[in-house]
Amino acid sequence: MAIRRRTLLKGALGAGALAGLAGCGGGDDGGGGGGAVTFGSNWSDEVPKNAIAAMMKGHDAEVSINTVDHNSFQENINNYLQGGPDDVFGWFAGYRMQFFAEQGLVGDISDVWSDIGSGFSEAMKQQATGADGKQYFVPLYYYPWAVFYRKSVWAERGYTPPATMDEFVALSKQMQGDGLVPLSFGDSDGWPAMGTFDYLNLRINGYDFHVELMAGERPWNSQEVKNVFDAWRELLPYHQPDALGRTWQEAAQTLLRKESGMYLIGMFMGQQFPEGPERDDLDFFPFPEIDPAVGADAVEAPIDGFMMAARPRNEEGAKDLLRYLGTAEAEDAYLAVDPNNVAAHDDADTSGYSALQKKSQELVSGAKSISQFLDRDTRPDFASTVMIPSLQAFLRDPDDVDGLTKSIEEQKASIFGG
Repeated sequence: MAIRRRTLLKGALGAGALAGLAGCGGGDDGGGGGGAVTFGSNWSDEVPKNAIAAMMKGHDAEVSINTVDHNSFQENINNYLQGGPDDVFGWFAGYRMQFFAEQGLVGDISDVWSDIGSGFSEAMKQQATGADGKQYFVPLYYYPWAVFYRKSVWAERGYTPPATMDEFVALSKQMQGDGLVPLSFGDSDGWPAMGTFDYLNLRINGYDFHVELMAGERPWNSQEVKNVFDAWRELLPYHQPDALGRTWQEAAQTLLRKESGMYLIGMFMGQQFPEGPERDDLDFFPFPEIDPAVGADAVEAPIDGFMMAARPRNEEGAKDLLRYLGTAEAEDAYLAVDPNNVAAHDDADTSGYSALQKKSQELVSGAKSISQFLDRDTRPDFASTVMIPSLQAFLRDPDDVDGLTKSIEEQKASIFGG
């Protein structure tokens, strides 16, 4: 898997305080305590929750799992880490990891990596490394974002995967004529729409522009960004209406019920399809090319995994747990229950991979550039307080792109400075 990043993004913790995570936290006694290791989990949907439980059973010491709703966990992570976090917790690679490492809110696990490092590619290690060169993250899996569809529906209608945006729009119109909603869409949680923005931006402006924009180095009221929103506005008639009142899971159900033809989402959407013929009916194609000069070789493929609190109650136990979580056996145990991702460990068992997993692995390994998703590639405070409401404002009123981008740029300047 060839993941590369051209820039190590830097940032500072936002001033806005967030409500603490209810029920979370092992407390802080300077790392000298013992007892069961506490694990803060944001894997709250049924399938991944069961997979985490199955994986933890393979550890040779007691682990107390504290599961919190995924969105609540993300939205309140600042207070969680500044309060009494669990010894080990689930989080994300890349910038989202680096951000908290720079604030001293997570623990250095470089010694853990000296034991587990041989099982991961150099690219994976880079995604686990902070700006100071130390490791803070243990990867579990990655999953690409792509356009998913049901093979049976497409075979019945004679549809073929589009390679360009013109073909994508023509197919969407054909689906409307056939009585289907072309694109499932739900954004009540705020983050799913980021995937659409990212892919349009990657296809129109390229990967370097994406990185620089997320780092606050490019103006949001530039013509390049306006072009992204203009292109999105032209696609909105093919999206499922009233997206702000629908979760991504509810949108996935319309694809399951064969009411829609496509869905731009992460590979995790397979969780919404019953195991067996229904899940086997899923397939995907890469987001289409818009500009031949830019191409379509950039892929969104977020990496999920684990981190340690800066001052865990049971540091020795926390690091032992992380050493276990950094094994192929642990990843195999997880993916046996939740086969909707691709293992990060080089030695993970891929013999039982589904066609979807194999195709996902091929897509990511063949990509020239890998992004981690908008809310993982930029400052957490900017993503949550500016971009979520701004993208939802665009979905409510897509015609005022000038006003929208001006507002984003003004808010960006106050957060990033300059």
